[in-house]
Amino acid sequence: MPVKTQPDFDRLAELFKILSDPSRLYILWCICQEEQNVGQICVTTGLSQANVSKHLQMLRMAGVVACRKEGNNRIYFLADVKYLSLCAQSLIEISNLSIENISSCED
Repeated sequence: MPVKTQPDFDRLAELFKILSDPSRLYILWCICQEEQNVGQICVTTGLSQANVSKHLQMLRMAGVVACRKEGNNRIYFLADVKYLSLCAQSLIEISNLSIENISSCED
């Protein structure tokens, strides 16, 4: 019988911490639409350059986004397509969820 390996719960918890901030989710949503530089993300989100850069650094350190240099700009993109499906599926599920459909412990 094959031995099942246990998931890395610490890594998963860290990923969820990174994804728990609405600004970082908004930045990820922007990057999912198309690769962007900090300035483009600032225009779309309304966040300051310093704030966007701070969030992008956290996302990069977590391995969620990556970047490449083009001239004086850094272009940000998802590091792995699995994050696109994770974000897309989460947004679809949340947008389809109504408060009436949420079960409580009292049911």
